[in-house]
Amino acid sequence: MNWPDLSLKAVVIGASAGGVEALLALTAALPADFPAPVLVVLHRAPQPEGKLSPAALLARRCALPVEDAWAGQPLKPGRVLLAPADYHLLVDPGPDGPVAALSVDDAVLWSRPAIDPLFESAAHEYGAGLLAIVLTGASADGAAGALAVRAHGGRLWVQDPAEAVVPTMPRAALDLAGADQVMSLKMMCDALGQAQTGGER
Repeated sequence: MNWPDLSLKAVVIGASAGGVEALLALTAALPADFPAPVLVVLHRAPQPEGKLSPAALLARRCALPVEDAWAGQPLKPGRVLLAPADYHLLVDPGPDGPVAALSVDDAVLWSRPAIDPLFESAAHEYGAGLLAIVLTGASADGAAGALAVRAHGGRLWVQDPAEAVVPTMPRAALDLAGADQVMSLKMMCDALGQAQTGGER
């Protein structure tokens, strides 16, 4: 991957069935000086999971701070933020740069949090500086968001459906939006581990 050409400003990741294991691998690959915020939507139950929450699980292996996002939180490099249970996670413009926003709008494809609202809002805010990643999952959530990312000049990586635990989500994204790269999880981990900024944030 020619990372200096990417001018990486943010990474958004969507996952559903089988996604915890995939996210554990990806977040463990992020270096401590990762140059962008990482925003994650994992389809999850409406009730908070306490000590067994996805954020707590990912934090055990990740060199970066990992937490559920809160409304108005500045989106700064070197932090992994997850959509909280029963809230959509969005990216909004703020007075000093992009911030996280939370929404209780209707479920998208039976999910709240859903991937499409994050991808679409991040595409508007970050444009060509956005990298979106679609991982394993059992619905078409993320496909419309992937199309928005590419329409705004962002880059889209899709997990190879042949290795996904559940291939429905990556296949739906590929069918609707195509991809800049169809990658194995290992390839994604290797590339993220080498990421660096290619320009001013």
